[in-house]
Amino acid sequence: MLDGLFSVLHLLVSLALIFLILLHAGKGGGMGDMFGGGMSSGNVGGSTVVEKNLDRLTVILALAFSVTTFVLTWILATN
Repeated sequence: MLDGLFSVLHLLVSLALIFLILLHAGKGGGMGDMFGGGMSSGNVGGSTVVEKNLDRLTVILALAFSVTTFVLTWILATN
């Protein structure tokens, strides 16, 4: 029961993490510009609020992915 719950949670976190990574602006702009990431005409080299929040969400989801990976490993090792 618990391994199924964490498997579904792990799947959802991994899909959300893939989505957020694809939103990041790369060298050519990327999909992050779609949500206001490229509207920094006054900031030379600076990050906008949207980019900072995108970075924070990506880090949080990466940590959640790591935690669910370790929990799934522990649950499956004890069975």
